[in-house]
Amino acid sequence: MAASLPIPVFTNLNDLYQNLGTTLNHAWVYLPNPYPGYFLFMHPSSKRWDNLAQEFKARFGRPPAYIARAPGRVNLIGEHIDYALFGVFPAAIERDILIACAPRPVPSDPSTHAPGSVIAENLHGKYKRQAFTPTRRPTLGPVGKEDVPKDAVHVEEWHLDIDNKDELKWESYVKAGYYGVLNHYFAPNETSLHPIPVDLLVTGSVPAGSGLSSSAAMVVASTLAFLATNGLLEEEAIKNGNLKAITKGSLVEMSMENERRVGVNSGGMDQAASVISTANSALYVSFFPRLSAERIPLPGSSPIGTQYPKSSSTKSAVFVCANSLVVSDKVVHARTRYNLRVVETLAAARILAVRLGLSVGPREKITLRHVLARLIGEPELDADKGEISVDELKSGLERMARELGVTMETMIEWSGMGEEAFKDVYLSWVDVEATHFQLYNRAKHVYTEALRVLQFREVCLTASSYLSPSEEAETAVLGELGKLMNESQESCSRVFDCSCPELDELTRLAMEAGAYGSRLTGAGWGGCTVSLVDETQVDSFIGKVKAAYPPYRDLEGDALHEVIFATKPSSGACVFKFTE
Repeated sequence: MAASLPIPVFTNLNDLYQNLGTTLNHAWVYLPNPYPGYFLFMHPSSKRWDNLAQEFKARFGRPPAYIARAPGRVNLIGEHIDYALFGVFPAAIERDILIACAPRPVPSDPSTHAPGSVIAENLHGKYKRQAFTPTRRPTLGPVGKEDVPKDAVHVEEWHLDIDNKDELKWESYVKAGYYGVLNHYFAPNETSLHPIPVDLLVTGSVPAGSGLSSSAAMVVASTLAFLATNGLLEEEAIKNGNLKAITKGSLVEMSMENERRVGVNSGGMDQAASVISTANSALYVSFFPRLSAERIPLPGSSPIGTQYPKSSSTKSAVFVCANSLVVSDKVVHARTRYNLRVVETLAAARILAVRLGLSVGPREKITLRHVLARLIGEPELDADKGEISVDELKSGLERMARELGVTMETMIEWSGMGEEAFKDVYLSWVDVEATHFQLYNRAKHVYTEALRVLQFREVCLTASSYLSPSEEAETAVLGELGKLMNESQESCSRVFDCSCPELDELTRLAMEAGAYGSRLTGAGWGGCTVSLVDETQVDSFIGKVKAAYPPYRDLEGDALHEVIFATKPSSGACVFKFTE
């Protein structure tokens, strides 16, 4: 299973490039440089990696020990259903976050060498150098545990100051990535273990606030950087039994936990796509009854490394990401958007369970996926049972009850809980702002979107079994996928209310420009659309959208490529280790 595989650590850039499987700015030949401490990445598209290594040397006076990479992701279908524990269908993209890092040698001034101290810099000029040091603070009981008894033993939990969540800075995501490493590998009650001082240099090509998960990529890359520099990915130590291998699945879970430090209650799709993805395939990520990931070949996907266009004898398609240029910041608007939807879906699940007469614990935070499982009698703890079939899901959906938008008071009444208990279970851990809660619409979207994901997966798997499909058959398959994407956009816009006028306009223009299908991707309320486009028509498609979408009309060259670009599925997170 993909989630059980170890984190890839490369020492040879040929191997790294083959793993990435992409056509953008990645290096694939590594040669020694006659200038000590510098590294040559000898490939025409290797400028980002080479520049990062050289700039780290210039700023910190020594070469990096590692470069951690985490890609952004595009969600092809399955929006806002991961935190309801339904499967989703993302793919990693070629754009990514890179962090060059190295342990800091002991300086003459010990004040800059406190245990675990960090100096973080960013290649982007607007981001200033940051320095911070984790401290221990007293807490009760095991870190992260709820309902700690009054007589619990005091322990020292690691702490980092993360700025007000309405004014997050770039280093907040670096700190968030650090938290999991500190509390998982440097036990709060173990005074003899200390993290080492680290220097970091960050660069990124995932547009912030675009819905392509730049924040998740940043947290994943930061987590990997701190794991690597503290020697927690060392192969020899793992082989000798001194360290337990960190799997992709455990990195996903740690990164999910870390991103909650910046106020985002992520369901795990973003992190799973950034970590577990493989080149040239999408990823079907399931969260019930446990996290699992399945590689799904995409119909019409060209072999990685080919250039446009592919052979005219077969149909091929790529995904085109188009930035609406409306900034979608999940953290800043969490109270009225992302976090509110999380609460609405959780409350809808409890109320639906109560009204359907299903068993639910007095303080259980049941999800819509659990409701469906209990409704159809599906075992919830059977780790060997896979995702239910499309037919079983259809049958379950037909039995879903219909509810309308309700006030807080009505929602509490229908939940079967008292006001104090309801607010403690559903509102104490998350900041939301609303007067009416659209429970029916949220539940309807989750269940119908979950069905579309399974249908999308089924179309892809069926198409991959064709030995020599005709062009007509390939076109029909791409048309089916496009239709499901369009239906998803309609639901996101009209039922879940997570679109915006600009996204609606971009998806409409994409269809007029010849896309098979188009939908928003990411949390919504701005950010990007993703469109399925004939690979031979990419330039024409981009030209038509540019001419029709007002914010694009004056953009040319690199400026245009930054906001609308084709991408092939990339591989997930990895680490490159520099060797002598």
